[in-house]
Amino acid sequence: MAAPLLHIATAFDWRAALAAEAVKPASLDDVGFVHLSTPEQVALPADRLFRGRTDLVLLVLDPDRIGAPIRYEPGVPTDPASMLFPHAYGPLPTGAVLAVLPWQPRPDGGFDAPAVPPMDPGGRHATLERSLLRRVATSELPVTGGVAVLTAPVPASHAHNQLLIDSPVSSDQLASETDRVLGGAGLVHRQAHLYGDHLADTAAALAADGWDVTELVGMAAPAGGEPVARVAQVDLDTLRPMLAAGWRREVPGFSESTVEQLADRYAIEDTRADVRYLAVHDNRDVVACALLKIDGGTALLDAVLTEPAGRGRGHGDAVVRTALALAAKADCDLVVLDADANDWPRHWYRRRGFTEVTRSWSARR
Repeated sequence: MAAPLLHIATAFDWRAALAAEAVKPASLDDVGFVHLSTPEQVALPADRLFRGRTDLVLLVLDPDRIGAPIRYEPGVPTDPASMLFPHAYGPLPTGAVLAVLPWQPRPDGGFDAPAVPPMDPGGRHATLERSLLRRVATSELPVTGGVAVLTAPVPASHAHNQLLIDSPVSSDQLASETDRVLGGAGLVHRQAHLYGDHLADTAAALAADGWDVTELVGMAAPAGGEPVARVAQVDLDTLRPMLAAGWRREVPGFSESTVEQLADRYAIEDTRADVRYLAVHDNRDVVACALLKIDGGTALLDAVLTEPAGRGRGHGDAVVRTALALAAKADCDLVVLDADANDWPRHWYRRRGFTEVTRSWSARR
């Protein structure tokens, strides 16, 4: 792939672009092109136009997928004379967006040049998962080693109220930070997600300290194929009874409020990504389901479930095949997911074309 290009947008604008299947900012009508930047350039227009804004994202684009002509041209008169900016003379297809990076200003309101992760399957997987959690959060706080996300409408969702860690940090520091942030928010759980092999020792130390640590493998497969006729796209309310039954089997005693919040979190995510709900019915009952979260050229597969009475009939395979097909139809080329490193679904997904591309740990106390 050629070096990535960046486009500044808001999280709201990006969701609208997903619905329209193209990024069409006002500049396209006003001046005939879409403003782009290299990672080294992008802080300059951001400081000029968006200083202090906390709702920005950077769309990381593969130039080879944009399709429209790209010309390198001068910016505004106050920009360095030697600096030429890439301009795309046409809309940006959402499938050209390989990642969406939340971009926060410094305390003084200015922006630093972003760290753009590698846009290989592993980088795209890790970026999508963290990005979506950050975009739906009602508040984000810096912590040692990463950021903390808090999502006020769904305090029962540990995933949406946790620390996202990608830089070196000791287990003692991490425990202290979870107490400070999650305890300070009045939450009873302590949870962090650690991304990358360099945090393996920290994960092991947390386990030794009594934390419940699950090693996860990030997996990826190319989008494509044909949907299976028995799989239907439905709304979230159609899936709520089956999802609730599954959560209650996993953790008996869940309150009604907790179950509602665990489903509501998907509706919240749908305000920032294109969430599709897939179901297989047996008569009137849903017996298998999956969620497909489309976010540009990458889609995340989640909540692949089959009711115990419906197992052994190929329903799980059908929803996965349909998800891969729907992702391709939405102009995605890659579908990613997480699997427990020590459980059987990891091998089940491998037989369906998924390969392991990342490693992370979910730590809970």
